[in-house]
Amino acid sequence: MDSTGTAGLVNVVDVEATCWAGSRPPGQVSEIIEVGLTVVDLNAGERLARHRILVRPARSAVSTFCTELTGLTQQEVDRGVTFAEACRLLADEHRAGARPWVSWGDYDRHQFTRQCQAARVPYPFGRHHTNAKAVFTGAYGLRKRPGMAQALQIAGLRLEGRHHRGEDDAWNIAALVLHLGERGAWPIAAEHPV
Repeated sequence: MDSTGTAGLVNVVDVEATCWAGSRPPGQVSEIIEVGLTVVDLNAGERLARHRILVRPARSAVSTFCTELTGLTQQEVDRGVTFAEACRLLADEHRAGARPWVSWGDYDRHQFTRQCQAARVPYPFGRHHTNAKAVFTGAYGLRKRPGMAQALQIAGLRLEGRHHRGEDDAWNIAALVLHLGERGAWPIAAEHPV
C-alpha cells in the first residue's frame, strides 16, 4: 500500500438529487439528497463496503415524481445531514480526497461541482475520477453509452436492490467496475480539474 493507505481502493459514488416530472418549480434547484458510496478493492477484485449518506435539501423539496423514482421521501431526507456535513463525511470518513473515485457518467461529478460552488463548500473529492460509463462503452465497442441497468444486462450481471437508489446504484456500478477489471479494461484513474 502507498503512504495514504489507498493503493487499489476506489470509491464508487452515485447520487440522487431532487427532480421533477416537468419543469423545475420556481425558486428551486436540483440538490443532492442521497450519496451512495461503495469501496472497491481493485487488487482483490471485491466490493468491501457500502455506505449511504442522506442529505437534507436546503433550496428544494422532494417531489412526488422524485419519490416514485428514488423511493426517497421528504420526511426521510429531512432527517439527513446538511450538504456541507455530507461533504465533510466524504472527506474525513471515506477518504474522498485521497482515493480515486468512479461514477457512471459525469453527472455526479458535475452535480458536486455545481453544488459545492453554490454552497461555498469545499469540494470533497480528489482529481482522480473515472467515468465508468465511458470505459464500459469503449470496452464493449458500443456506439451509444448505456445506462447502468442496461450495462448490467450487457455484462450478464443482475441488478441488485432498487435502481435510482444511490446506495444500490453505487453497489451495482462497483460490480461493473470489477467486471471491467476482470476483462482487463479498467484504466488508471484520470485527472479532471474541478
